[in-house]
Amino acid sequence: MNKRIITINRMYGSNGRIIGKALANEMGIGFYDRELIEMASNKKNVPLDQFAEVDEKRPSPWGFPIDNELQIGVDRYPIPMNDVLFGIQREIILSLSDREDCVIVGRCANHILTGDNTLHIFIYAPFETRVKTIMERLDREEKSARKLVKRMDKERRAYYEFFTDQKWMDMGQYDLCIDSSKFSQNAIIQIIKEAAAKK
Repeated sequence: MNKRIITINRMYGSNGRIIGKALANEMGIGFYDRELIEMASNKKNVPLDQFAEVDEKRPSPWGFPIDNELQIGVDRYPIPMNDVLFGIQREIILSLSDREDCVIVGRCANHILTGDNTLHIFIYAPFETRVKTIMERLDREEKSARKLVKRMDKERRAYYEFFTDQKWMDMGQYDLCIDSSKFSQNAIIQIIKEAAAKK
């Protein structure tokens, strides 16, 4: 029997991960974000750093190194490690949806899980707000924070659109889109909880 899952896609610096973690803690359910990389690493006995390096990034169109036998397909053609990780995380996400109630951040989970028992959230915030958040969180200068926010958004967009053939910013594929600059963290958690209860 499928369990109730909340997926969260997020702009960098919008506090989507922090909100997701707090939501899972309040609801007493599982939380999966970077944990999915560790699970994939353990499942296939691949060094964690190899998977972490390509997590939520699209494959390079200019070629890629072959670091593991998992990258050799059945037809003997090489496979980017990004594709290998996505496939393993997809299996894990599908397994989680049968096993437990949980919050899953990123990894195209909203595209992978399409059942009625899933609630898909997109958390965003104005660019300037996110730059300020990253400056404070990482103790970065403004110029550095601006570059990082732009780069991370670009990477997440490219990753999502490569693996789903959908537009990352198409709000129609989410059940609820929240500007995290407009509400307190607690208010956002209550909004999501109420939406999940009515799903």
